[in-house]
Amino acid sequence: MLVAAAVCPCPPLLVPAVAGDAAAELDGARAACREAVAALAAARPALVVVVGPDGTDGPAVHPAGTRGGFHGYGLPLEVTLGTPDPARPDDGGRLPLSLTVGAWLLAEAGWTAAPVTGLAVGPAMEPDRCADEGRLLAAAAERVALLVMGDGSVCRDRKAPGYLDERAIPFDDAVARALAGADTAALAGLDPALAAELGAAGRPAWQVLSGAAGSSRMDARLLWHGAPYGVAYFTALWTAR
Repeated sequence: MLVAAAVCPCPPLLVPAVAGDAAAELDGARAACREAVAALAAARPALVVVVGPDGTDGPAVHPAGTRGGFHGYGLPLEVTLGTPDPARPDDGGRLPLSLTVGAWLLAEAGWTAAPVTGLAVGPAMEPDRCADEGRLLAAAAERVALLVMGDGSVCRDRKAPGYLDERAIPFDDAVARALAGADTAALAGLDPALAAELGAAGRPAWQVLSGAAGSSRMDARLLWHGAPYGVAYFTALWTAR
């Protein structure tokens, strides 16, 4: 059963050491992420799953102890997804960037509240498949919490990575309303083609959340929403009533 979910953005700039002198520009997002992760611990989950986008076609499970790092950004910083399972040998797998940022958020919080695993979801996954994955996650333990990583459109203005697309702000506003209202139907209804055209990589992860929550009654708060680099970022918290 899903007892809580934190939705966070996943730019590497969320890590202050990566952002350098620009770190202050995402201080609000970091503070909101800390609040959301703390709320996950307060929900007393038996299992936490970090869900985030990857470039692969289908879902990929990342067990506890899988490593990720920020070496590509000139930073010799490595993180581990939760605590390694001593009974499971290290298979040499690496976390995609979204899960690496999620693992960093948990590490920054000193996470010890519950075991942690990861699920990477790809842009080719249709909404129904994402929802199915979410339902499986919710049934994986009596009390499940999700840390859902993902960014919105990359087309908010002419300086944005995807340049300006007038559809971006309405799309992002719809995502913000859905996250603020725990509107699973609205998340499930996000158009994969439009999301892809706008570069909204978080779409499949949000639809996993929608499937995990299902018809459960959730209280929701949108903790932070902005687009400081022409890319939409969201931080939200859902908790079961």
